[in-house]
Amino acid sequence: MDYDKYLNDHIKTVKPSGIRKFFDIANEMDDVISLSIGEPDFQTPWHIRDEGIKSLEKGKTWYSPNRGFMELRQEIANYYERRFGIPYDAKKQTLVTVGGSEAIDLAFRTLVQQGDEVIIPEPSFVCYEPLAVMAGGTPVIIKTKNEDNFRLKAKDLEAAITPKSKLLVLPFPNNPTGAIMEKKDLEEIAEVVLKHDLIVLSDEIYSELTYGGKSHVSIASLDNMYERTIVINGFSKSYAMTGWRLGYALGPTPIIEQMTKLHQYGIMSAPTTAQYAAIEALKNGDRDVCKMRDEYDMRRRLVVDGFNEMGLTCFEPLGAFYVFPCIKSTGLTSEEFCTRLIMDKHVAVVPGTAFGESGEGFVRVSYSYSLKHLKIALERIREFLEELNNGN
Repeated sequence: MDYDKYLNDHIKTVKPSGIRKFFDIANEMDDVISLSIGEPDFQTPWHIRDEGIKSLEKGKTWYSPNRGFMELRQEIANYYERRFGIPYDAKKQTLVTVGGSEAIDLAFRTLVQQGDEVIIPEPSFVCYEPLAVMAGGTPVIIKTKNEDNFRLKAKDLEAAITPKSKLLVLPFPNNPTGAIMEKKDLEEIAEVVLKHDLIVLSDEIYSELTYGGKSHVSIASLDNMYERTIVINGFSKSYAMTGWRLGYALGPTPIIEQMTKLHQYGIMSAPTTAQYAAIEALKNGDRDVCKMRDEYDMRRRLVVDGFNEMGLTCFEPLGAFYVFPCIKSTGLTSEEFCTRLIMDKHVAVVPGTAFGESGEGFVRVSYSYSLKHLKIALERIREFLEELNNGN
């Protein structure tokens, strides 16, 4: 059997993630300062971990209901009404998933039929395009621009729409750019969405990490958008719970019902221990979120100022925990810059092209690391640029 030919003929393939390359290189080298992965350096707050531990000690290791424990779904609904003013029915409009990534996958497979166009602003997280393809959809990429602070503009959305347009992905606060969408931006987007009868997948995993006196606004809170928006969120970023693998989806009852069926057959239910911990996070974790957000904000200002002082201009990102400096002045491509930086100075960052072609000329730098870690990395990058300028 010609196994390679069989794979080429019969196996659906997608391109690998460009994020992992430099992370893997960093793991194989000594003395590497990595700013490549978007993972909080905080531990999950103790009172949250303790609830998970207690659930194990009490033998609570059974399956949960497919949609997740009712108490957790109620706390999720309470949280969205408390924080963003959006009411959801805990019984009918919530689904607990294995991380936000599963929720995104379920939404694509529920909403996208063969040939439907999925509109994706880029640069953006790496999963949207391949998941759209695997669901049978056709990705339509909108390149957001540095001069617009990488926000999606209504005129660009309008220009991308065709009769086959079905779903708009709205990934804000954004990974990798740190861009946010304010209410006035979303209102303009909503007009286009309503005009063309689109559905919106609003990925709000970084909703609590919004800075500069701004508050996150969900497009689901706008007039006539509630019934056509699927909200994706989770616990990884806000509560430093990446390894607990817990997310959720909120949306219209018919869509959540269909997503639940896919979840039921493919996963069955989210991890029980993680759900007990998440209940505690939503009930008593607001102060933890504020503390971590304040720390990220301090790091954000340090890193943005550092890059601008070096001459690698960087717009002010007001969300998530990434900066997206422009490296075009070095004369290197994004890939070349990152490769030389890790080899010469043992600092790992991610090429902007890992998040779409429009990321060329930029790199993603995560500041979800300690101040000490960040200061060492910035000094090494400064040395790298000086050596480049001296022709080394």
